[in-house]
Amino acid sequence: MTSPIDTPAFADWLRSNDLGDLETIEAVAGGQSNPTFFVSAGGRNYVLRKKPTGPILKGAHAVDREYRVLAALAKTDVPVPHPVAFCDDTEVLGTEFYLMERLEGRVFHDAALPGLNPDERRGMYLSMAETLARLHAVRPEEVGLGDYGRPTGYFERQYRRWLSQWEAAEDMEIPELDRLAAWLRDHLPEDDGQVAIVHGDYRIGNLIYHPTEPIVVGILDWELSTLGHPLADLGFCCMPWRTTPEEYGGIRGLGAEVDGIPPREDFVAHYMRHALSKAPLEPSHEAFALFRFAVIFVGIAERARQGNAAGSEAEKLAPLAGRFAARGLELGPDP
Repeated sequence: MTSPIDTPAFADWLRSNDLGDLETIEAVAGGQSNPTFFVSAGGRNYVLRKKPTGPILKGAHAVDREYRVLAALAKTDVPVPHPVAFCDDTEVLGTEFYLMERLEGRVFHDAALPGLNPDERRGMYLSMAETLARLHAVRPEEVGLGDYGRPTGYFERQYRRWLSQWEAAEDMEIPELDRLAAWLRDHLPEDDGQVAIVHGDYRIGNLIYHPTEPIVVGILDWELSTLGHPLADLGFCCMPWRTTPEEYGGIRGLGAEVDGIPPREDFVAHYMRHALSKAPLEPSHEAFALFRFAVIFVGIAERARQGNAAGSEAEKLAPLAGRFAARGLELGPDP
């Protein structure tokens, strides 16, 4: 796969930052957010992440925030790729970008984890729960992230943000999303004072597992991270049980095909055993997560319409906004 970026300019930047000569660069297929590339330079392997070109929704694709949180968490026991360098000079590649180490391991974009045995599936899901609890146990102020977001009012603030992005979408009619947004307005999860570093898109596809063991060795894609409520992440992480394989790779209705994957209740209980707080996960937390993900697909649809989506399947994925909103309605008002 060829690179759609200015390779000579990037090679010059690598040399100027003492990272050696550029050897190879390859675009990574499949992502729907920030364009991503595998890079080899100076005998080492890296990953390049940059903003997409063209118009984007306000506040989206914040690669500077990705780099900052990686740098902070690299000093903790939370598994993240080591950040290497950040570039805010848009003259180099047209947008901001950063470089991080490339971790060796396995990435699964299908939550059913096909090809694995039941014990491996179970271990991978339990490791995912434990790793999320480990992230939420980090004290933001102790790693220089005390100002990474507002410490209170997370659900209300996030609701307003995603609602405004939905309302800003042009020429899109999704009645299910309108209904879910209206229901959430009066049923937002309570702000009980819990504050953690939240990932914002914590799911199987954004994790790297050990090459042979069912252990998470890296959390990827931090562009939606902020300070917020840990149960927002947990609710988001429960989406595979609520959605079908046709809905971005959920596991609902698969039966024996997902032997070993713990039931949603057991997954949540395992997280709680490792979490600092024992506040229960409520249906409104999951409905809120499905609302957010629905609006993320609205953004994908907008970028596809404008011709600057990062993934080639963006147009096919765009209708999932309505499907995820419908799943959220199952947890709130009568469908």
